[in-house]
Amino acid sequence: METIKILFKNIFLMIFALFKNQSDLAIENLALRQQLSLYHHSKQRPKIRLRHRLFWIFISRFWKKWKAALIFVKPETVIGWHRKGFKLFWAWKSRKKGPGRPPIPIEIRKLIKKMAKANATWGAPRIHGELLKLGINIDETTVSNYLKRFRTGNPPSQTWHTFLKNHMHNTFAIDFFAMPTATFNVLYVCVILWHKNREVVHFNVTTNPTAEWTAQQIVEACPWDKTPKYLIRDRDCIYGTHFQNRVKHMGIEEVKTAPRSPWQNPYCERIIGSIRRDCLDQLIVLNATHLKSKLKEYFKYYHEDRTHLGLEKDSPFGRPAQEMPEIGNVIAVPRVGGLHHLYEWREAA
Repeated sequence: METIKILFKNIFLMIFALFKNQSDLAIENLALRQQLSLYHHSKQRPKIRLRHRLFWIFISRFWKKWKAALIFVKPETVIGWHRKGFKLFWAWKSRKKGPGRPPIPIEIRKLIKKMAKANATWGAPRIHGELLKLGINIDETTVSNYLKRFRTGNPPSQTWHTFLKNHMHNTFAIDFFAMPTATFNVLYVCVILWHKNREVVHFNVTTNPTAEWTAQQIVEACPWDKTPKYLIRDRDCIYGTHFQNRVKHMGIEEVKTAPRSPWQNPYCERIIGSIRRDCLDQLIVLNATHLKSKLKEYFKYYHEDRTHLGLEKDSPFGRPAQEMPEIGNVIAVPRVGGLHHLYEWREAA
């Protein structure tokens, strides 16, 4: 309120001075007094407030010699204030007074986002066509504008999950995990998994994994009638030049996961977690021979008896459901040294 009073006071004095004989001198004095008050109220650097800007915008419109009396800012600054005020004025004058174009309902926006996420290769025309088939009549340009918001960064491509799902019948995955022994040595286990049915097609144990040793594991895991088209692996230095050349000569295409992205090799990571939880976390490994024998026993249980969520509660080699007999009992058959059990119906004697 005080700002408005001071502003109107200065404007009134200026208008009053215009009607005097020495109008230019009076206006100049008024301008100098206004700037002097600015320096008087500021302890350090003068702080230009809104009333100061409005005063100089107004005086520059009616007094030709206003530049000569200006001290604390450049004339270009006052012109900039005027232009900014002009833009704000027309922005206010051009504001929407009516309802305008109705906004797109949030349900349709969510549907566009859902389609864009699920169909990475679809553009605005494809998504617009699907919306029309659903009875949603909006403009294709609107769909395109929303796609620009939802898709940022690199061009869209199929998701990693989609790639794995479409190629699981001809894709192997390889990974390593370490296992300490009772004597504090470290053994490395190589696991090669077939995506089709989560079968562990090959495993081996070593104390010193090299590219040559790893390449030999691929040869042993891939007989002529079981060579995959893709091999998913991480970027570990174990998969060196010798390994890459061997895989290439076998006609297998390597699919490297991104750095520090174990989720891109999910089936291998999951089976390694299952091996640890179901077996190795319950044991003290003595040596490589002991570890191999326990893993062999576990993989027999894993392939033939253990049910898997990803296989609709079936085992990799298939385990048919038993029919309940009229008279019988359920018995537990020990597996993996009694860590797990297989349950079967047995007819009563």
